[in-house]
Amino acid sequence: MNTNDSDNNPKKKLTPLQYRVTQQCGTEPPFQNEFWNNKKPGIYVDVVSGEPLFSSEDKFDSGTGWPSFIKPLNEDNIVEDVDNSHNMRRVEVRSKVAKSHLGHMFDDGPKPTGMRYCINSASLRFIPLEDLKKDGYGEYLSLFDKDESKKTPFKSSLKDGSNYELATFAAGCFWGVESVFKQVTGVMETTVGYTGGTVPDPAYRQVCTGITGHAEAVLIRYDPKIVSYEEFLSLFWRIHDPTTPNRQGPDVGTQYRSAIFYHNDRQKRAAEESKDKFDRNGSYINKATTQIIQALPFYEAEEYHQDYFEKHGGGSCHVLRPE
Repeated sequence: MNTNDSDNNPKKKLTPLQYRVTQQCGTEPPFQNEFWNNKKPGIYVDVVSGEPLFSSEDKFDSGTGWPSFIKPLNEDNIVEDVDNSHNMRRVEVRSKVAKSHLGHMFDDGPKPTGMRYCINSASLRFIPLEDLKKDGYGEYLSLFDKDESKKTPFKSSLKDGSNYELATFAAGCFWGVESVFKQVTGVMETTVGYTGGTVPDPAYRQVCTGITGHAEAVLIRYDPKIVSYEEFLSLFWRIHDPTTPNRQGPDVGTQYRSAIFYHNDRQKRAAEESKDKFDRNGSYINKATTQIIQALPFYEAEEYHQDYFEKHGGGSCHVLRPE
């Protein structure tokens, strides 16, 4: 691990924004920085010294537009100081070795720590999981060494004999898709997971590479006496931009594609009719690239992805477009 790569003049190796943030206690714009929406596994190190600071395992979407973590990788690498600037009392967070200004700490974070380390992307360098060993951070591989083959097989919480039907949709990040569909009256249960690919029982980090062919999707169990499949289709077209192939906003990759996985012929016909209606109504200049395919094996995502916003707080990454 390289923690001594800084020279005596950080200005020589930093961009103007990195210098302003780390050396002059600046703040970058929210939602317009490199890592606020980064969901890849890995660790975050000081951009000046390379000292390890935070893990993707402790990152959450705070809704603020900055990378947020519930705790540091090692508390000994973080220095906390009282900051009375801007006529308020805050806790400033700095790195111990480089003394870089990182951001601030607040006590309004999710459980179990209740802390929110609100950090500037400009103060960080991201080391993806696959590069940890190569870049000298191999000791942190154990953080991600989970035996995915031992994941608990999917088990519905619904009682045997429950009268429900299934619907499966992919519309970008499954955290936001689930948060919208979960609020619909008549929905009995939602599960986020992976489907549409060729790799059985994939792990999240595999899906992120795009090599599995899977899409992030939501499996819905609903009471057809209360809500119709057509109502779900109406929401589906409104919660994302189906005209951008393999992309939803800043999320890029085949795992973020738009797709409807039908469970019977009736759903297939309804999906095809709704897509035709969407293309004709002129909501977007381009036509939908949405796939309409028969439902394939659905693999439940890791537990920490389920009901993400309920557990971690923050607003949904999907905005419902007016009808």
